This record gives sequence, structure tokens and C-alpha cells, in this order.
Amino acid sequence: MDWTVYIIQTKSGKLYTGITTDLDRRFDEHKTGKKGARFFNFSKPQKVVYFEKCSSRSAASKREYAIKKMKRCEKLSLVKKCG
Repeated sequence: MDWTVYIIQTKSGKLYTGITTDLDRRFDEHKTGKKGARFFNFSKPQKVVYFEKCSSRSAASKREYAIKKMKRCEKLSLVKKCG
């Protein structure tokens, strides 16, 4: 099973990082509020701006942790490289 690390941009411009095995399903959960992160109670998710595949949950969790530790400008750089 492939795991995906993703970054979602909110309508207010904030960035949220998470992991999942099904990016479309998880984004829908965030949008509808069903099983979505509380982070989105304050600003609704707008779009997925970055994602990368990982071979295991462990690898995805480590990459998620690394991305969450980045400064905002570093995350935006990562997004720009992808886009």
C-alpha cells in the first residue's frame, strides 16, 4: 500500500501537512468536516498544493514530520518545485 504525504492550502493561505493512503478521499474528508482535521475549522481547505509518494507508513510519517518542521518559506519552495 502506497502512502502519500500532502500539503493542503487553506482559503486564508495557511498550509496543512498530513499523510494518507487515499488523497482524494482524505481531501474530501477535510472539505466536508467528516473525519477531517480540526485545523480546518478556522479556514476551509482550498486545494492540494503538494504531494509525494512513500513506500511505507513509517517513511511517510518521517517525511511529514520533516515537512512540519520546515519554515513556511521552505514549504512554499517545496510547493513551487513541484508545481
